[in-house]
Amino acid sequence: MTMMVVGAIITGALLGYWLLPAEMMGYLDTATTLALCVMLVGVGIDLGSQRQTWARLRALGWKVFLVPVLVAAGSLAGAVAGGLILGMPVNESSAIGAGFGWYSLSGVLLAKIYNVETGALAFLTNVSRELIAFVLIPVLAVRAGKLVAVSPGGATTMDTTLPLIARTTDADTTVIAVVNGTILSALVPFLVPLLINL
Repeated sequence: MTMMVVGAIITGALLGYWLLPAEMMGYLDTATTLALCVMLVGVGIDLGSQRQTWARLRALGWKVFLVPVLVAAGSLAGAVAGGLILGMPVNESSAIGAGFGWYSLSGVLLAKIYNVETGALAFLTNVSRELIAFVLIPVLAVRAGKLVAVSPGGATTMDTTLPLIARTTDADTTVIAVVNGTILSALVPFLVPLLINL
């Protein structure tokens, strides 16, 4: 998955720089909106199909919901702190952090409702978060505890980083990871526009 992400970015940049005719630029907005809608439908289908996961969740209890709350709070606090160090406005840094690793959605949202530069920064920041998560998850699972290993993945713990979490932790942590990723993914379309407009 990591190689696919990097390969897609490089391919897109090369196509945009050398091959895409100027008259096609007007269609990119429609194409990204359509792709975004298809992606959101896919997330909804994936959530609805997790029947065994939801049964296991009921057995774990309500405390499982503290994980996404704390991951969201930490992500936003870290993004704002990093933004202040770099001299960024709080609304931009917090909105970028509110992508929680979902680079395709947060980047497109910010490009559409704010500006392309911030959208590109959100995309790169959240891609970097996912790539770093692939490195950190196995290390954290061994050195800091299984539950801590869920946090770097953010919203990706329901999809791309889930297999790695499942391999390096246990069944309960895997269920918590799905809940964490599901809730954070659901928050992204609401938090990003809300924070950028502060």
